[in-house]
Amino acid sequence: QVQLVESGGGLVQAGGSLRLSCAASGRTFSEYTMGWFRQAPGKERDIVASINRSGGSTHADSVKGRFTISRDNAKNTVYLQMNSLKPEDTAVYYCAASKYGSTTRTRQYEYDYWGRGTQVTVSS
Repeated sequence: QVQLVESGGGLVQAGGSLRLSCAASGRTFSEYTMGWFRQAPGKERDIVASINRSGGSTHADSVKGRFTISRDNAKNTVYLQMNSLKPEDTAVYYCAASKYGSTTRTRQYEYDYWGRGTQVTVSS
């Protein structure tokens, strides 16, 4: 069983930056594909970014050039650096882990473990 705990959310003005962190329990973190999803009120949960065990990553078109996913296997932590934030980035951000770490993954059903989420609010 893997437990994921997100942190780093908060309130920020448009144009600002935040860095989300997701700390994972367990000894096999380095083998997992990790992902960040977000869900705005009344909307579906969507992929933001994913990183595989080798460090290969993918980002949603809506965040390319502004957000960057990274991982530190020594710390069992995955990060989401968010720059140039916009009001439409307001959402609850969730961290997720997939046991099959060979490729990046963009669909919710491909992930085995989920955190409880952290709120990001961007004011205009």
